Amino acid sequence: MSEKYISKSLIKWYEANKRELPWRDISDPYRIWISEIILQQTRVNQGLSYYLRFIERFPNVKALAIANEDEVLKYWQGLGYYSRARNLHKTAQIIAEKHKGKFPNSYTDIVLLKGIGAYTAAAVCSFAYNQAYAVVDGNVYRVLSRLFAIETPIDSNKAKKEFSELATNLLDKSKPGIHNQAIMEFGALQCVPVQPDCNACPFQKTCKAYKLDLVDKLPIKASKTKVRERFFNYFLIQYQSKIYIQKRTEKDIWQNLYELPLIESNKLFEPEEIGTNDFLTNIENIEISSTTSTFKHILSHQRIFARFFSVTVSDKNNYLNQLIEINCNEIDNYAVSRLTSLFLETIN
Repeated sequence: MSEKYISKSLIKWYEANKRELPWRDISDPYRIWISEIILQQTRVNQGLSYYLRFIERFPNVKALAIANEDEVLKYWQGLGYYSRARNLHKTAQIIAEKHKGKFPNSYTDIVLLKGIGAYTAAAVCSFAYNQAYAVVDGNVYRVLSRLFAIETPIDSNKAKKEFSELATNLLDKSKPGIHNQAIMEFGALQCVPVQPDCNACPFQKTCKAYKLDLVDKLPIKASKTKVRERFFNYFLIQYQSKIYIQKRTEKDIWQNLYELPLIESNKLFEPEEIGTNDFLTNIENIEISSTTSTFKHILSHQRIFARFFSVTVSDKNNYLNQLIEINCNEIDNYAVSRLTSLFLETIN
C-alpha cells in the first residue's frame, strides 16, 4: 500500500463525499483559523452556526482585535473552553500590532501565536497557502492507526512523533490542502469511532486493522482522564427590580465569564441551609421563592453538580454591594457558562 495510492484514494473519496462548508475552498487564513479553533471542541453540525455568527460579527482580524473581550466571550458562549476564545482575541491583537493586521503566511510565525499549536498551524498553512504541512488530529490518528494497525497509544509522546512522520510521508506535496481535508473528512464520515462501514471503505482490502479484526480496538489510549467532582450552589438574588452577578476572574473554568453569586461546597445545599451563609446574613426578610433540582454538567476533566436558589431580599448588605447590580432583563448581555445559560432558559 504505497503513499501515493493512499493519498490518491483519499482525495478521490473526498471529492465524491465531502460536505460543502463555508470554510472550505477558501484561502482566507483568518476564517480558516476561526473554523479550526471552533471545530477542535465541537462537531461540524454544531459548530457551523457558531462559526457563521462569529464571522458575521468579527469578519476579519481587525474587527476581532478591537472588540471588547466580554463581547468575544458572549459570541463564544456555549462552545466551552473559553480560554480558546480569549486566545483568539489576544492573537488577533498581536497580528494587528506586530503583523500590521495581516495573518502570517509562514508556519514558523503562525505556530508562535498564542493558542495555535502544530495542528492548527499546519491546517492554516496547507488550506490557506497550500504549503506542505501534514495535519494530525483525532480523525487522522484514527485513520492511520487502523490503516497500518498501529497499537502505539495515541496519547503518548512516542505516538506524536510516529504519527506525525507517517502523516508527512503520506502527504501529497503537490496537493497538501486537499489531501489534509480528505484524510480529516474520511475520519469524520467514513472511518468513524464506532461501527464504521468497512464494506463501503475504499481501503477494505488493504486496511491492516480490518484484516486483523482490530478496527473496533484502534486507536488505543493509554491513560484515562481523572474526573473531579464539584458542587456549585448558585443564587439568583432579587432586590426590587435588580439582580446580582459576578465575574469569574480566577484561573479556573469559565475564567472572565459572568455568573450568579456562587458558593462551592463539598455537597449541594438544602433550602433550609442557605440562610446561614455569610453573604445572606444580616439581611432581613429573606424569601426563597424557588429551588431547582440538581443540574449535572459534564466537562472534560470535571463533573459539576449544581443547584440554583431564587432568593428575594428586602435589604442589601456589604456582600451584595460588592457584586454587579443589573436589571433582570440585562443578563442576556453578559457571557455566561452553558450551565448558567441552561438555568436562565428555565426562567425566561
